[in-house]
Amino acid sequence: MCGRYRLSHRKQLVEKYFDSSGDEDWTPRFNIAPTQKIPVIRQNPKEPRRQLSLLRWGLIPSWAKDSSGAARTINARSETAASKPAFRDALKSRRCIIPADGFYEWKRSNSMKQPYCFEVNGGALFAFAGLWDRWKDPSGQWIQSCSILTTTPNAVTAEVHDRMPVILDGHSFDLWLDPGLTRVEMVTELLRPYDARAMRSYPVSSRVNHVANDDAGCSARVEVVETQARLF
Repeated sequence: MCGRYRLSHRKQLVEKYFDSSGDEDWTPRFNIAPTQKIPVIRQNPKEPRRQLSLLRWGLIPSWAKDSSGAARTINARSETAASKPAFRDALKSRRCIIPADGFYEWKRSNSMKQPYCFEVNGGALFAFAGLWDRWKDPSGQWIQSCSILTTTPNAVTAEVHDRMPVILDGHSFDLWLDPGLTRVEMVTELLRPYDARAMRSYPVSSRVNHVANDDAGCSARVEVVETQARLF
């Protein structure tokens, strides 16, 4: 799964890298957590431009009675997304990319968990494959939300976890974002483990376990010691 990640690049750099634009702003983040609003890039269906906006992390299907299930839909398994009611329509026509420059996973050792940070090309920007939807709450307000797709691990992530987020190659952005492409079999070909040769991982402080901590120290390399803090 992917339950925490980092986007420490400024908005201007993100927009330039992904050839996108948007009115909403944010500050660099080092410990992004579920239910928070996160930067998401979508293709404008009426003109050839990519739009950047903030969506809630934890997909709420349009047909949901309430938002209580959002904490369980921060991720969507790529192998079953096409058949799951919460994700199948979004996979056809509501795909997005979620900018990041690192993500975290925890390696279990007995009853303890050691956090690790994973990076692509030494901390460069990359894109998670995402799905999004819109839901109207009881007050009549529309809430847009998203989920990160996951897949089997590559050689780097397998040492820590049995899943990894889907990371898209740059040349596949247009295909993935194309709102006119509704053939699921074409886009699911993109949902594969990322090239392990371009990735690295390293242990980080247990500070990342706590959502309140959101600074560069969350992804700073540390030496692994025998006693580790529990994940809260």
